[in-house]
Formats: sequence, structure tokens, C-alpha cells
Amino acid sequence: MNFEFFDAMLLGLDAAWQAPHLGLLLAGCLIGLVVGALPGLGPASAMAMLLPFTVHVSPLGALVLMAAIYYGAQYSGAATAIWTNVPGESSAAMTCNDGHPMALAGRGRQAQWLALAASFVAGTLGVGLLAVASPLLVVWSYHFGPVEYVALLLVGLLGAAVLASGGMVRALAMVLLGMLLGLSGTDTHTGGTRFVGDWPQWRDGLGFGALALGLLAVAPLITHLHQTVTDPVAPPATDADTWPSRADWLAVLPALGRGSALGLMLGVFPGGGALLSSWVAYALERTVSASAQPPMGQGQPRGVMAPEAASSAGAQTAFLPTLALGLPANAVMAVVLGVLVQHHIEPGPQLMGVHPELFWGLVVSMGLGNLLLLLLSVPLLRAWRPLLQLPHKHGLPAVLLLVGMVLYAREQGAWAVWTVAAFGLLGHLLHRLRCEPSLLVLGFVLGPWIESHLRRALLLSRGDWSVFVTRPVSAVLLGVAVLLLLVVLLPRRR
Repeated sequence: MNFEFFDAMLLGLDAAWQAPHLGLLLAGCLIGLVVGALPGLGPASAMAMLLPFTVHVSPLGALVLMAAIYYGAQYSGAATAIWTNVPGESSAAMTCNDGHPMALAGRGRQAQWLALAASFVAGTLGVGLLAVASPLLVVWSYHFGPVEYVALLLVGLLGAAVLASGGMVRALAMVLLGMLLGLSGTDTHTGGTRFVGDWPQWRDGLGFGALALGLLAVAPLITHLHQTVTDPVAPPATDADTWPSRADWLAVLPALGRGSALGLMLGVFPGGGALLSSWVAYALERTVSASAQPPMGQGQPRGVMAPEAASSAGAQTAFLPTLALGLPANAVMAVVLGVLVQHHIEPGPQLMGVHPELFWGLVVSMGLGNLLLLLLSVPLLRAWRPLLQLPHKHGLPAVLLLVGMVLYAREQGAWAVWTVAAFGLLGHLLHRLRCEPSLLVLGFVLGPWIESHLRRALLLSRGDWSVFVTRPVSAVLLGVAVLLLLVVLLPRRR
């Protein structure tokens, strides 16, 4: 059913304004603020921990909760970066370069104001782009068949592998391992079992919840606890910690525009989102503001504004390919798709037509969430510095223990808990080997869809593989995939 834009927004407002959804929005924003300020946790870990809880709420409520955790973490990640020089969220790593020097110079609270303004403005722009561009992308994607979807999903996986750290071979190995794990269990076409042997507990597949909880929550926690680091101490506040002057705001406006624009563009790319956007935005700002005083890396406010704007915009626009095409841009978006799968909702272009209240309710809730985060963050500006000095290392295992108990009660047995523990150890081992478990999660989610569309495409073409290069859209997408490989392999070969 087609809706005009205004009617669609009213539909979304009616769905998002219900008391349970508003409560989950508030809870997600608060959780996002907390996990964004805790080094070693991050939004992906928190979202994975809450996966067992999402089956007991409505699909919209689950999406609202997960989305608020993700973009909420972008607001508070800068606090630890500024005061302690340790990014609470990975996308805030670039903020350390200039945010912490500003704190050491007695301008820490000014840096916090700049980061908060950047997050709110860029996040609001990201929600606006999501609302406007999603219907256009869905209309375009209606021309896709199974052949085009296979090519599109391959481009997404290769794009994420190319942008990953640790080397191309390791990245591709993680993707392939994830796809194999995703294809395990009973084959719905033949009725046979694959890759699980005689283990009846895995006949229906490994389960996305157990894999995500192990790789994205348990593994980072093991790695964090394995590191012998002390809790950082924030520098004391000084009289200079005041509201930024008008001249300060005018000086950083160009950086706000550049960072927001980069975040809006890079957030939709595979492997993109908040992290990639913040890194590229800081690199661009370092080039553009080479003559600025103080220099970049020595307390330049533009070095705070640009990456914070880019990360918030990228966090919002990462939902665009996830919801409109069913193509997750990163591991966090793979968790979002996992929530839809748990509620038996197929993501992709049909989501907006079959479940319009779900899509537009999420979009409206994201706009409300940005406003709510602004209202919550302003009172916390003076509280972050003393709060960050509290020890947090021993609180994370307690949260994980609670989640394990809930998982045990829900599954009525210890098998799921042991599965989560096994994936946690695997994730820690992969981290020690400089591999990215997030790519394994992406392969796990997209592998079954690639197989399903591939079988359908070959069935329609009667086994003719040339259909992937004779159809224009598929040929262009496969050309992009080859280009991505050449971009990585040719310079190394040279």
C-alpha cells in the first residue's frame, strides 16, 4: 500500500508514540549513553546481550531499542575520548586527537559542547535523509530479481572485507567462515543436514542470537578483561570550562558541514557506518585545516566537530541499506536484521510495503531519540568527568552473568549457554589472530540469503550461469565487486 510522505510520517508518529515504544526508546537511549562511555563494551556488545529480551516485545519495540542503543552510543563516546583519552566507542577514536588536548588545556567542557552539538545536528540530518531516500531506494530496488540480489549481496560482503583491518585474506576467510556457519543445519530444499554431524541441538541451525552474543559481547569482554590496564583518571576541570564563544561556533561550522556530509554518504556503504565516517572525516579535516591554529592534533576544535558529526550521521544512514535493501552496512546492522528474523519479518524492499508502520515508526522514533538524547546529555556534561573515574571493569561480567541466566531460562537448558561460551572463546581467538569477528557475523546473516537467491536465479535461468553477466544491473554490480578486489590486490602486487 502506497502512502504519501506526510501520511507516512503520521502513521509512524502514531506507532512510535505508544507508551511501550516510548519506554523502550528511553531505555535504549540510556543504555546507549552508558555503553558508549564504557571502553571495551560498545553498542554491538550491548545489542547482542539484549537479543534474548527482544523476542518478548513487539517488532517495532525491538527495533526502537536496538537503534537507540546504536546512535545513542555516539553521543557519549566522545566523553571518555575527551576526558581520559580512551574512546568509549570505536568511532570516537579520532576525537581523542584533539578532544583530550582541549581537556588538558582547560577546555574539556567546551569540547563536550561541540561534540554534543555535532551529534545532534548531524544525527537529525541523517534521520531526514533516511526518511526521504528510503522510498526512492525501495522503488529502484523493485527492479531487482534474484540475479541482481546475489550480485548486490556479494558487493556488500566484498565491500566490508575490503574496508576491514587485518588484511584481505583474513577478511575473506572470516566472511566465508560466517557463510558456512550460516548454512549449517537442515537444508530446507533437500531436507538433509549440513555441517552439524549428529548433533540434534544444531539441526535447526546454530542460531543467530547465540553467535552474536558470543562474538559481539562475550569475546570483547574477554579481550577487555585480559588486558591489564588501570582505570583512567580525568584531568581536573578549570575555570576555562565554559560555554563556547560565538567565535568558536563560527569557526567550527565548516567542519560541521564537511563531517555531516561525509557521514551521510559513507554511512550507506558496506563496512561503513559511524567508524568509517569518523576516520575519513578527520583525515579530510586534517588536510583542509592544515594551517589552522592551534594545529590539528593539538586541541583544534574542528578535530572534535568533524569526526563527531560524521559518526552520528553515519550511524543514522547505516539504516538506509539495511531497511530498504536488507543489506547490513556493518555488524551492528546485522544485529538489527537478526531482530527482524527473530520476529519472522523478512527485511528488504517489501518491508516498507508490508509493514509500513514498522518502518515509519522506526524513522519517527529515531528523530524523537535524537531530541531525547540532547535533553539527557545536557545535564550529564558536568557529570561525565567524575563518573568516568569510577571503576567499571568488574561490572561488565555481572551484566553478562545476568544475560546468561536469562538465556538459560529461555532455552530451558545449558546448551545455548555453552554455545555462547564457545563462540566467545572463538571470537577472542580471532581477535588475537588479528581477524574481525564482525565480518563473520555479516557472512552468517547474508550467507543463507545469497544461497536462496542463487538457487532461485539458476532455477529461473535453467542452470545458465551467464545470466549474471548478461543482465545489465547484475553485470555492473559484479564489475564493482571485481573493482573492489583490484583496488586491494593491485597496489600490493606492485
